Amino acid sequence: MSIMQSLFGGGSQELVGLDISSSAVKLLELSRRGDRFHVETYAVEPLPPNAVNEKQIADPKLVADSIARAVSRAGTRTKNVALAVAGASVITKIVQMSSSLSEHDMEEQIKAQADQYIPYPIEEVNLDFQILGGSDKGTGNSDVVLAACRKEQVESRCAAAEIAGLVPKVVDIEAYALENACQFLRHQMPSKGVKKTVAVVDIGANSSSLLVLHDLQTIYTRDQAFGGKQLTEEIMRQYGMSFEEAGKAKKFGNLPETYETEVLPGFIADMGQQIDRSLQFFFAASGKHSNIDQVILAGGCAHIPNVDVLVQERLRIPTVIARPFASMSVSAKARPSVLAKDEASMLIAAGLAFRAFDAES
Repeated sequence: MSIMQSLFGGGSQELVGLDISSSAVKLLELSRRGDRFHVETYAVEPLPPNAVNEKQIADPKLVADSIARAVSRAGTRTKNVALAVAGASVITKIVQMSSSLSEHDMEEQIKAQADQYIPYPIEEVNLDFQILGGSDKGTGNSDVVLAACRKEQVESRCAAAEIAGLVPKVVDIEAYALENACQFLRHQMPSKGVKKTVAVVDIGANSSSLLVLHDLQTIYTRDQAFGGKQLTEEIMRQYGMSFEEAGKAKKFGNLPETYETEVLPGFIADMGQQIDRSLQFFFAASGKHSNIDQVILAGGCAHIPNVDVLVQERLRIPTVIARPFASMSVSAKARPSVLAKDEASMLIAAGLAFRAFDAES
């Protein structure tokens, strides 16, 4: 279905997941053989400073240049891409609608009542919806997830991809892409996630996302403004570096010995505090969940050496680093040893790449 321009899109057997974060573009292409997934191509390409600010693309041409370099580095011939939007201009809401309505009638009713659900004029947004199934809030009703996003955010991402020679086929929402990717983490979860409560914490450059699963179903999400940028800025202050120099030194480990004793411990303590605070918000909102069986760390900050051990000591909760590709085969083109170093930061790209199999699922 589509209301104006679809956010969710549809399945395609040739589709690349393209995650545009604030610091880099991450490209991933998967194939599937039976029940087993295979990494065909992948690349990570840094973005110039301020090309993306607070989830908004400030300069599509600069972003397109990084995308083009990622495509070239990956060596993919696939042009169709799945993208994701996020930030304050993205709204998702579950509403109840009569199960007797056809999909077309449901679409017309949502259009007519859109001002009840979103705070923007209807002509300024892209809208889409998906039927989740029967609602527990009344017989004869279905739960319907409504997604809305300001047009300029969708259009800027699509424009960057198109300038780079790609064809946007799916525009997803980052939280849903992260949820999709969690299926690739089941091998790490206790009892493969069955009847367990697992917190996935994706810590990027500027922001963090918490996704809590119970019995493999999402029950809570929360975003907050905390990320690796804080560590980069502290390196700048301590060692008199530019932001770019600090970022490269952090990535390649070219830092003075005092880094691990004077800079890193404070950042990891802050990270643990931020995760703990988010979990306390979850416990307060839930009412029926009071413990977490496991924390899975993802995002660029998950690559900090021993961060899982240090976070586990602070939280007193079993903690591991996300390894979404550990149960997959990896092509030589995808450079398995290099991919392993970026693996924890590829969750959203993996969730987007999975959209290639929607038609099969």
